[in-house]
Amino acid sequence: MSLRRSIIVILLALSLLLSLGAVLAQEEGEGKLVYIIPLEGAVERALESFLMRSFREADRAGADVIILEMDTPGGFLDASLDISKLIRDQNVPVYAYVRNQAYSAGAYLALSCDKIYMAPGSVIGAAEPRSIAGEEEMVDEKTLSAFTSAMESVAEMRGRDPEIARAMVRTEVSIEDVVQEGELLTLTSSKAEEVGYNDGTFHRRSELLEFLNLGGAQVVETREGAAERLARFITNPTFATLLLTVAVAALFIEIMTAGFGVAGSISIVAFVLFFGGHIFAGLAGLEVVVLFLIGLTLLLVEAFLPNFGIVGGVGILAVGAAVVLSAADTGQGLTMLILALLFSGVIIALSFRSLSRRGIFQHIVLSYKEDRDLGYVGPRDYKELLGKRGFTVTPLRPAGTAGIEGQRMDVVSEGGYIASGVEVEVTQLDGPRLVVKQVDSEKK
Repeated sequence: MSLRRSIIVILLALSLLLSLGAVLAQEEGEGKLVYIIPLEGAVERALESFLMRSFREADRAGADVIILEMDTPGGFLDASLDISKLIRDQNVPVYAYVRNQAYSAGAYLALSCDKIYMAPGSVIGAAEPRSIAGEEEMVDEKTLSAFTSAMESVAEMRGRDPEIARAMVRTEVSIEDVVQEGELLTLTSSKAEEVGYNDGTFHRRSELLEFLNLGGAQVVETREGAAERLARFITNPTFATLLLTVAVAALFIEIMTAGFGVAGSISIVAFVLFFGGHIFAGLAGLEVVVLFLIGLTLLLVEAFLPNFGIVGGVGILAVGAAVVLSAADTGQGLTMLILALLFSGVIIALSFRSLSRRGIFQHIVLSYKEDRDLGYVGPRDYKELLGKRGFTVTPLRPAGTAGIEGQRMDVVSEGGYIASGVEVEVTQLDGPRLVVKQVDSEKK
C-alpha cells in the first residue's frame, strides 16, 4: 500500500512540474509572435505606405504583439492622422518603444499606441505644429486647435492625462512641477515615467521583451525595401523640389534647342523619378501622369508656333497642376512648384550666360562673326553718288543699268520708262541699287 502511495505522489509531482514548466514557458512567450516595425525619420506619406505594408504582413502572420521602435523628429499632420488611425485599428496590442526621440507628429503616434516604453536618454513631446512655409511660422488657430484635440483624444483613450498632451502642443499651458507657461512640454524618459507617459524604461529591446513576458517569443523585424527607401528620399520636400528644379530647367533648355539631346534625357529622368516616387509612395495616381503628359505635349506643340499663346499657357497649367496634385497636400505642392520655377529660372539664366558660345547652345546662339579675314565683304556705301549724273546704258523699265562716275551701276527709275542713252541723276539709295530720274534736256 505504501508503495502505491509513493508512486501516486511521484506521478502527481511530475504532473505538477510539467504544468509549472508549461506555465513558465508560456510566460516567457514561447509560441508567441512579435513584430518589430521601425518608425524612423520624417512622418510622411511614404512612411505611411511602409507601415501599412508592415501591419498587413503582421496581420497575415498572426502576430500577437506589434512594437514600433521610434526615432522621429516629426512630420506632416495629415500623414500622422492617418497613421494614428492605422495604429488604433489593429486587432493586437501596439506598443511604442522610443529609442531616441518622438517629437511633434512622432509624439502623437506614440500616444496612439496602447503602451509607451522609452530608452534612457530618449525624449517625447514638443508637438506644436508648424507651417511648411517655414519652421518658425505658426499654423492657423483652426489647425492648432484640431491637432490639440487629436492629442488630447488619444491620450484619454489610452488612459493618460490629456492636459500633459495639451502642454506638448500649446505654450500657454502651465502644469506645476512639469512645465511653465510659454514653454512647450518635452519629457525625458524619467519625467515621462513620473507623469504616466512612460510605462517603463529599458536600455535594450531584449529587456523590454522580458518585461512583457515575451523573451522566448519569435521576433520578426520588418525593413523598408530599396524601392520604399528611394520613394521616401524622393518625396522628401527638399529633394523633391531640387529634382523638380532640374527637370523644369532641363525641359526648357531642350525645348529651346534643335533635336533631342542631353538636356532632354536629364529632364525625362528627373520627371520619372519625381512622379514615380510619389506614385510608389501613394501620393499620386496615374491620372497625374496623364495630366503631366498632356501639359508636356502642349508645351512641345507651342515650341513650333511663332508666338507663345494659349496652347503654351494651358500646357504650363497642366504641368503645374500635376506637380501640385502629386504632393502630400496642396500647400506643399504649391511651395515646391514656386521654388522650383524660381531656381530653374536662375539655372537657365546662368546656363545661357556661361554656355552660350559652346556645347549644346552652339546651334541656337550665333557663335561666329562674318569677319573680312574669313572672306566676308559688306555692301558698298554709295552715299557719295547722291546727286551725281550719268547716262543709261540700258532702258529702265523701271530697272536697268546706267554709267555713273565711270561705273556700271544697277539703277531704278523713280517711276516711268527711261530710254537708253538718256542722262539721269541719282536721287536716293535703295540698298545696292541707285534710284535715278531723268535730267530735263532744257537744264542740260
